[in-house]
Amino acid sequence: MADNRCKLCLVRDIAEKADIYEMVKRTRAMLSDADRAPDELYEKRLGVCTECDGLLAGTCQKCGCYVEIRAAAKAAHCPISRW
Repeated sequence: MADNRCKLCLVRDIAEKADIYEMVKRTRAMLSDADRAPDELYEKRLGVCTECDGLLAGTCQKCGCYVEIRAAAKAAHCPISRW
């Protein structure tokens, strides 16, 4: 059976996951300014994640998180030290 899951995609890029992406946006918005990664850093982190073979349909296969939520926190780190 073919695996049709979107490899190297973020939740925001997967139309059928729109409800999950709304949760991602709400979670990011709930972080205080002091705790939220600046937009430039957030996008840079996501760029690294989309290049990683461990990304599968917006989920990090190394730790199980939604990468868009992990990348949103200023103090967060990549589980395999890529950012």
